[in-house]
Amino acid sequence: MKQDRILVTGANGQIGTVLTQALQARYGVEQVVATDIVAKEAKQGIFETLDILDGNRFAEIVKEYQITQIYHLAAILSAKGEADPLLTWDINMKGLFNVLELCKEYQIKLFFPSSIAVFGEEFPKENTPQYAPLLPTTVYGISKSAGENWCAYYRDRYGLDIRSLRYPGIIGHQSEAGGGTTDYAVEIYHAALKDGQYTCFLSEHTVLPMIYMADAIRATIELMDAPQEKLKTINSYNLAGISFSPAQIAASIQTHIPSFQIAYEPDFRQKIADSWPQSVDDQAAQNDWGWQAQYDLKAMTAEMLKNLRERYSVLSK
Repeated sequence: MKQDRILVTGANGQIGTVLTQALQARYGVEQVVATDIVAKEAKQGIFETLDILDGNRFAEIVKEYQITQIYHLAAILSAKGEADPLLTWDINMKGLFNVLELCKEYQIKLFFPSSIAVFGEEFPKENTPQYAPLLPTTVYGISKSAGENWCAYYRDRYGLDIRSLRYPGIIGHQSEAGGGTTDYAVEIYHAALKDGQYTCFLSEHTVLPMIYMADAIRATIELMDAPQEKLKTINSYNLAGISFSPAQIAASIQTHIPSFQIAYEPDFRQKIADSWPQSVDDQAAQNDWGWQAQYDLKAMTAEMLKNLRERYSVLSK
């Protein structure tokens, strides 16, 4: 049986960094090709510089390494996307089409990350259902909604194996935040340890769906491992972890750092957050492939502070 060769786009990013390491641990270091537009010396394994808009270069890498699976993480996120909507659309959609065409040509299995940004105003804010209307209010959300439909089209038209998750905000200690509206939930832990205070760009009671990085990576790999015949959802699976507000995460941090202070200065990202769910219903993921989150807010805060303390201790030496 042919051994899988994995390619990750956007491997330098917040999710890509951790997912690449998890895939290396699972498939073997030399079986995973990490790619990104910025050259980076890999800690271990293979790294190739790739602009996802360069279809010829993309095809060269796929052929050279005989890729059988692609995890397509390269994209411009919600907050950065609003600064340059046309560039965001160009990168998020043309990059996806390059991936889809390669998957069609070489029958490659694909993971496409969608987002809670696909939801718009016309849906229940709590326990947003799997098949709620997709009426996104940001160019990032529009690109992800369109991406879900294009993935479904290529799957149905060309028989491809394409799988997708609607990620909530992802919180991890391994790398810096990447330009999303939920990034405060990463930044706040760094600020608590470095400065003892944080000014949040969302209001204190803005509840959003989040997930700890370890759960997000596990969900991604579990979905890709699931038998294809069990996957009943047409486009992308809702994925739930934890829902909380800035005030709640600050209170969680204060159980470890009582002197920590938070202030609130909502900016343009508040409008984006207000258009998103407060929680999502991921019963379809639970039913189809046995998904279950493991981290709550208390456990996540303990893990984040522990790992960041160790990181800053090393950097200060």
